[in-house]
Amino acid sequence: MNQIALAFSACARVLRPVVKLALALGLKQAHLQEMLNELLLEEGRASWRARGIEPNLSQLSVTTGMNRKAVTSRVRVPKDALEATETSAAAKVLTLWLQMVTDNPALRTLPITADPKRPSFESTAWLASRGNVHHRAILDELVRMEMVVEQEHDAELRTEGFIPANDLAAMLAFFADNGRDHVNAAVSNILSEQAPFLERSVYASGLSIEACEVIHQEARRRWAGLHHELAHAMRQGVEAQPQGPLGRIRVGIYTYFEEIGAKQSELGNTEPH
Repeated sequence: MNQIALAFSACARVLRPVVKLALALGLKQAHLQEMLNELLLEEGRASWRARGIEPNLSQLSVTTGMNRKAVTSRVRVPKDALEATETSAAAKVLTLWLQMVTDNPALRTLPITADPKRPSFESTAWLASRGNVHHRAILDELVRMEMVVEQEHDAELRTEGFIPANDLAAMLAFFADNGRDHVNAAVSNILSEQAPFLERSVYASGLSIEACEVIHQEARRRWAGLHHELAHAMRQGVEAQPQGPLGRIRVGIYTYFEEIGAKQSELGNTEPH
């Protein structure tokens, strides 16, 4: 089978759940076509610029398969409507607070303000957001998303992670950023753009849905500890104020299971890198 057919099949498999989400949220063929055209142009330009060449219309047309008229009509990059999750002050504060609770469970409830020598929500918010966002605004946002409960002069943590289940915009932002970087790692590994990224999973079929849920909960339990360790290492890296070029890193984990009916049992690993 040729490379085009293989690439088509792989991209279709990855995009199927994205198309499912798009249809569920009201996007139509015209929206998706417009988005695909914009992405083709952006990535087409990027591929030429990576070679030190500013592409002309003909080069972009050949690279993307779009006609010159279509290329010419798309000169403005549309504004991204989703907030980048890296800029979420609420997520930063919650991550730090969860670290504090792991070390000292008594800190699940914090006074909103307190003497500087005592931990408080105000001091936690200031440290996590570097003083860029007022603690009251962050607290209101966490209360709105039902992750924190405010009781008189205290704030109580009511979640084990930043899971904005009742906020569609926030959920879509995390879906977009997490999904993008997961696929970015896989694409980089396929194209051998740099040293291989960690990209592994283990799968099985032919077990009960109840067994799937047990494994799901075990993965959640193991991730809770690893999440704390990684977040601590990342905070240390940021606070070290490194010199020279800066980078960003995202480490994630996922679990998915579904009913498949009668099918031969299978067990395997996908460990390309």
